[in-house]
Amino acid sequence: MIRILDYDKLPSSEIFAREIPQNQVSDAVAEIIRTVRAEGDRALYDYTYRCDGASLPSLAVTEEEIDEAFGTLEPAFLEILEQAARNIRAFHEKQIRGSFVMNGGPGVILGQKVTPIEKVGVYVPGGTAAYPSTVLMDTIPAKIAGCEQIVMVTPPGRDGKIKPAILAAAKIAGVTRIFKLGGAQAVAALAYGTESVPKVDKIVGPGNAYVAEAKKQVFGQVAIDMIAGPSEILIVADGKSNPVHVAADMLSQAEHDKMASAVLVTDSASLAEAVQRELEVQIPLLPRAEIARASIEHNGKIIVADDLKVVIAIANEIAPEHLELMVDNPFDYLNGIRNAGSIFMGRSCPEALGDYFAGPNHTLPTSGTARFSSPLSVDDFVKKSQFTYYTADALDAVSAQVAYFARQEGLEAHARSARIRGEKA
Repeated sequence: MIRILDYDKLPSSEIFAREIPQNQVSDAVAEIIRTVRAEGDRALYDYTYRCDGASLPSLAVTEEEIDEAFGTLEPAFLEILEQAARNIRAFHEKQIRGSFVMNGGPGVILGQKVTPIEKVGVYVPGGTAAYPSTVLMDTIPAKIAGCEQIVMVTPPGRDGKIKPAILAAAKIAGVTRIFKLGGAQAVAALAYGTESVPKVDKIVGPGNAYVAEAKKQVFGQVAIDMIAGPSEILIVADGKSNPVHVAADMLSQAEHDKMASAVLVTDSASLAEAVQRELEVQIPLLPRAEIARASIEHNGKIIVADDLKVVIAIANEIAPEHLELMVDNPFDYLNGIRNAGSIFMGRSCPEALGDYFAGPNHTLPTSGTARFSSPLSVDDFVKKSQFTYYTADALDAVSAQVAYFARQEGLEAHARSARIRGEKA
């Protein structure tokens, strides 16, 4: 049964305790990366057979396989995928950042040039957790940014095939190439390249502990989006909220993973008790009841505070991946939320809307990192270069100041480079 904690009677260490799984896979991942770098495709075929049970004739997905996938899916589901993609595009197109040029004074032009990252790798989990929604969320912003190559990797089943929904979503989203690869070996292939898999400039997308550790180890060789931890939801709810709805939304994240975290923060003790009872009603109804039960009992909690002002302060301290505001007039509280990945407003906005359909991204900061990081966006797929232009007269007007500044830092060559153009031959 989920714990109910009284904010005024317990130390902060218990209220804000966050169990973060420890990766014990560092050495194994380092060996996988070394092997892929040394052996290329041969290592990828070997790891795919050992880890996924698939003996592949080729690592690449063919156009015929993609066409076949479309033919096996129900038209109704394809239309939902298309509509979700339209919603995601519409939202992310608002994020496009333009270059700028400014007049810095007589003879001075300054500016910033925004350039798409050329090659991006997208990791999509496979196996029992096949998420076409992740394909859309991680690929569409890259496409909008203008990335020339979007290379997707996802592990195959034992039959050597990728789930049709994943391939359909990839086609709809605009993926350039797809490879049947998973785990740390897929990350290594994207980071360093092999005979078949192109080397990319940035890797995005969630995965298991091996994938997360591999992204950490190749960072610097390539860019990464974030190190994603277990899923989280925090619900801010007042006493008017329906406990059936609150419990259902908590379980929508608890079913992801035994390490997932579902938290309710409320100013109503009666709601806390009603949600505690309702969770016990709903958990046995779930196909993934064992996972949800472990998540709720080990990582779930209900925190009761005196008023909504304190409730919002608690939410900001936890800095959740997903935050639901189940209150009247939720926009009155929006500016008070400083730390959250994605915010769901009102009593009719379950977090599942964000996972699949509404448009905002579902690749979000976890483990409290919403204090300083943001959801995946078009910004993640561009880079910015700045430029400076001075005429000879403009340089002459400031060269003495530049040289003086440089000499304060003990850098005479810097000073000379600023002054030398004005010296007479």
